[in-house]
Amino acid sequence: MSDLLIGFQDVLHPATLIWVAVGVTLGYVLGALPGLGKATGVAVCIPLTFYLGPVAALGMLIGIAKGSAAGSAVSAILLNTPGEPSSAPTALDGYPLARQGKAQKALKMGLFASVIGDFVSTLVLICLAAPLARYALLIGPVEICTILLFSLTFIGGLSGNSMTKGLIAGAMGVFFATIGLESETFVSRMTFGLLELEDGIALVPMAIGMLAVAEMAVQAGNVKVLDSEGARITDGASRNDRVVLASEWRRCLPVIARGTLIGSVVGILPGLGASVGSFLSYGATRKASKTPEKYGTGMIEGVAAAESADNAVVPSSLIPLFALGIPGSVIAAILIAAFILHGLTPGPLMFQQQPRLVADVYAAMLCASVILLIVGYTGQRLFAQVIKAPLRLIIPGVLLLCTVGAYMETSSVFSIYVMLFFTVIGFFARKLDFSFVTFLIGFVIGPNLELSFRQSLQLLDHNAMNLSKHPIAVVFILLTVAIVWWIGRGKGPAAGERHASAGQTPEKHVPTNS
Repeated sequence: MSDLLIGFQDVLHPATLIWVAVGVTLGYVLGALPGLGKATGVAVCIPLTFYLGPVAALGMLIGIAKGSAAGSAVSAILLNTPGEPSSAPTALDGYPLARQGKAQKALKMGLFASVIGDFVSTLVLICLAAPLARYALLIGPVEICTILLFSLTFIGGLSGNSMTKGLIAGAMGVFFATIGLESETFVSRMTFGLLELEDGIALVPMAIGMLAVAEMAVQAGNVKVLDSEGARITDGASRNDRVVLASEWRRCLPVIARGTLIGSVVGILPGLGASVGSFLSYGATRKASKTPEKYGTGMIEGVAAAESADNAVVPSSLIPLFALGIPGSVIAAILIAAFILHGLTPGPLMFQQQPRLVADVYAAMLCASVILLIVGYTGQRLFAQVIKAPLRLIIPGVLLLCTVGAYMETSSVFSIYVMLFFTVIGFFARKLDFSFVTFLIGFVIGPNLELSFRQSLQLLDHNAMNLSKHPIAVVFILLTVAIVWWIGRGKGPAAGERHASAGQTPEKHVPTNS
């Protein structure tokens, strides 16, 4: 508690607080723009924080992640085009509400539910990360190897329509992680004589290429459709009903509580992601309702359920990152680069080696939640105008930011080539329904998976029977086999959840008439 108070003293410094507010505002705008989002925003802005202090830099990036998760509801409600796949269930009832002249009501409920889910989930992170880290110190290389293998299998099975494609994507991520100097013998692998590849492939240019540039290439093919949808939204549609009534609050508060719980649990489990959390919450709310047939026609509870779970996933997904050093989501995987850059290596030891910086991160996350409420509430009308900008004007600006961000990572044109190479991979991954989420997480955990596997072989003396001395490892091996069997028999997530994880938006419940 004392460290957290010191953390608030650091974060509440005016200069630091301004950077957190800048991050929240920027994230909210990026989230509202279809096709961008928190992963893209954080990846592009990591190089821009080189000259900021650790607290200001991490506070800004965390603000981008939180603001984007909430801002993606804006385009989902107004344009029926979710800023991120996890906001797809928000569109199911938010868009019909906007067409009924209740856009402001839907936007406000989405914001309130987002802030509540985000704030409570942040408290869960603060309470659980350190205790889990103390147990994590007892875990050795053998256990780490099996946990990473389980996570990769879990992610691969649940991040798309096909477990085979998910596992292939994860394996490809691990493959690209092996490029560079081998960790034990320092022998070059697959560098093709290029000095720039000796240190491996940089995460930021790769993430920018796969997430941002590839998405802009896909969106460029839909310019006319998205621009025509934006032109159909008028200010008059939101004047009939702008406030959330007390009776609606009474109906939505239990829904928000349920969504926050679901989102927090989903975030803790590596690989499920915000899409699964939001669809699970929406489905649970619809199932618990006395009038489930009304969902999809403009039920405000649907907006509250989806947004509370969506935003609760973001902080809780940092729990496995902080406690075990394992990224539980794409945003956690990308934030690893930012944490390491500013002197905080994710994992159980960080609570002992950098307690004050950890407290600063916690304080920045809580402050970002409050700032999100202020920024979202005061600027909602403005943000609603931003998304109406023609996509043909947005794409060049995004591409410029992507190029600058990739270049600043290494100050080398080679990083731009890396970005373009992975843009091609990301484009075809979307077209062929391969999970780029699994690819990115496989890339991030690849080095640790290889190192822990090599260490495990030595510790086990190349004898599988010695696994009996490592019961935790045995448990995770059995869980991995069970997950493969379970998903392989078609008993995994519902189709809607899988579509969400793959970045597809179910449309059958969304009215298309205006």
